[in-house]
Amino acid sequence: MAAPRTPNTTRKVLGRLSLPERTFVADALRTETVGGVLLLVATVTALVWANVPALQHSYEAVSDFHFGPSPLGLNLSVAHWAADGLLAVFFFVAGIELKRELVAGDLRDPRAAVLPVVAALCGMAVPALVYTFTNLTGHGSTQGWAVPTATDIAFALAVLAVIGTSLPSALRAFLLTLAVVDDLFAILIIAIFFTERINFAALGGAVAGLAVFWLLLRKGVRGWYVYLPLAVVVWALMYNSGVHATIAGVAMGLMLRCTTREGEEHSPGEHIEHLVRPLSAGLAVPLFALFSAGVAVSGGALGDVFTEPETLGVVLGLVVGKTLGIFASTWLTARFTHAELSEDLEWADIFAVASLSGIGFTVSLLIGELAFAGNTLLTDEVKAAVLTGSLIAALCATVLLKIRNARYRGLCEDEERDEDLDGIPDVYEQDDPAYHLRMADIFERKAAEHRRIAAEQAAAARHGGAEVPGGAGEEDGRPA
Repeated sequence: MAAPRTPNTTRKVLGRLSLPERTFVADALRTETVGGVLLLVATVTALVWANVPALQHSYEAVSDFHFGPSPLGLNLSVAHWAADGLLAVFFFVAGIELKRELVAGDLRDPRAAVLPVVAALCGMAVPALVYTFTNLTGHGSTQGWAVPTATDIAFALAVLAVIGTSLPSALRAFLLTLAVVDDLFAILIIAIFFTERINFAALGGAVAGLAVFWLLLRKGVRGWYVYLPLAVVVWALMYNSGVHATIAGVAMGLMLRCTTREGEEHSPGEHIEHLVRPLSAGLAVPLFALFSAGVAVSGGALGDVFTEPETLGVVLGLVVGKTLGIFASTWLTARFTHAELSEDLEWADIFAVASLSGIGFTVSLLIGELAFAGNTLLTDEVKAAVLTGSLIAALCATVLLKIRNARYRGLCEDEERDEDLDGIPDVYEQDDPAYHLRMADIFERKAAEHRRIAAEQAAAARHGGAEVPGGAGEEDGRPA
């Protein structure tokens, strides 16, 4: 007797999300989308403020205004506070996101984690190689190799908010997870390659503070008045250690527990992320953009973006390197793991999202400042290149996504349909017998209503026919 055949369990690439994951992604992206719009407004404001002759000096004066306690080494400019202080909040949220993905999200399954991790790594390596090759052949500086490696999720989602919100949840989740992993490696790049000096006493104090932070979390101590002052102390020590201060933010985010225990509806990490994310997306990142994106823009300056090897390397890295790195790695991963793309999607969709990942803003601007510290002219040129490359990537992604927008609307409607009105989309209840019994009851009631209407209309027709036989009324045979 032949052995029974095993069912085909081919793994799907970017298949439909689970309902809890879909809900989390929707909530996260809603906040990030609003933050992305604010980020866009802040960027335009910075460019106007820095380029209008009557306002130019005031922008420089505000950006360079110093405040803070000098004895603690924290007498910093406003622009410096935005880059080192406010972005620590952004990286704190990124740390929580990463921790949640590792323990409760898609990344906890090694098979599911392979795709976004490989895509993020290749989406950073290929732009770095493109930048390096451009500068080696053009005799430019290779110091900025890391500038085009970052993806700005808030700006990318702002573009999605403008061109439509019908992108399938699987693609949105892929973009979000890709950006979270991207942020992690960007943090490692900053910590490893842009730390020139280390004050081991301050670094030891920061590590001790992080240990206290972890112990308090383990003991279940609650109260913002305990953790907020401790976080500020850890941040200040990390800043004075020479390691970029944003590392303190991601370290504390990774320490939070992101799994639920009995009696908990949400984990502490999810609860704190829900509270802090609006502060990060709505205040910290837009203020950083306001004091970082204010570069002089002119016809000559924009022309230099495509002629200088450093700036051309950034533009090509974002537009070409990001797209090719993410798309090719995703296709190769699916090819060699014998996975199939979800039947709802096409590879053109992956290419469009890969091009959208070329929007590198917040972290790219930060790395540009670190890579060319001391060279104000080149720093401003690289910032202009980041803005130019991000704009080109956004326009390319807009065209590609618009082509598929009608298809996306159909997929979105399928994901949102809830005919039994129980608050759960029908696509998530196809394996639940109770759902099919509810739908049978609904259709039976509809059928009974249609039979009643048909009977009434038939009775009315018979009654009318008896009263006016032959359908005529007057003697001349005209219709009654």
